[in-house]
Amino acid sequence: MTTSAGPTGTSAAPVRVLLADDETMMRAGVRAILAADPGVEVVAEAGDGRQAVELTLGHRPDVALLDIRMPRLDGLAAAEELRHVAPGTAVVMLTTFSEDEYIERALGAGVSGFLLKSGDPRELIAGVRAAADGAACLSPEIARRVLDRLGAGRMSRAAEARTALEPLTGREREVVALVGAGLSNAEIAARLYVVEGTVKAHVSAVLGRLGLRNRVQLAILAYEAGLVADTP
Repeated sequence: MTTSAGPTGTSAAPVRVLLADDETMMRAGVRAILAADPGVEVVAEAGDGRQAVELTLGHRPDVALLDIRMPRLDGLAAAEELRHVAPGTAVVMLTTFSEDEYIERALGAGVSGFLLKSGDPRELIAGVRAAADGAACLSPEIARRVLDRLGAGRMSRAAEARTALEPLTGREREVVALVGAGLSNAEIAARLYVVEGTVKAHVSAVLGRLGLRNRVQLAILAYEAGLVADTP
């Protein structure tokens, strides 16, 4: 599972990002990384989750990049609130290896993905772009830790995932595999030689049929079922 996204042309509008972290130095570091990409613009910064929600409503960014642990309202609670009040903003959580126990709760909050604070700066930029394009944004390290946390149930979950995907058509399985590989709707459309609207329809239909909330959950299901390994 990757966090790649296609490059944005120079004429395209920049991806507008809200950055929320209670550590000033961390915010400055992330802002500096994002500012290095002319296709990304940090439009607001917040020091806590409540402020993040308020600024999101005021600025309507494409992506809200939230730290998990923040005062007043933590990142997970902020993500849950934003899912209802600002559904057009993709939420990506900034996390550390010590916080992977929060991942399952965050998935239920409808986040678009997770990025490691200690990860490669290029992964941060690619992840923000992917989330803005509607793709799942889950770093390989986080994906592995999610599966590792399943422990002894991993094999049974793999079987359950394959069973869940059985009713899908061949084309729907192709789309699911590409979602799991981290591709955006536009990238999937180009890969399958169809229009982007067709891809959106397939993704929506599959999410509804499988009872999933978002692309990250679908990507994890694809990963568990072994579809991602089969994706060229």
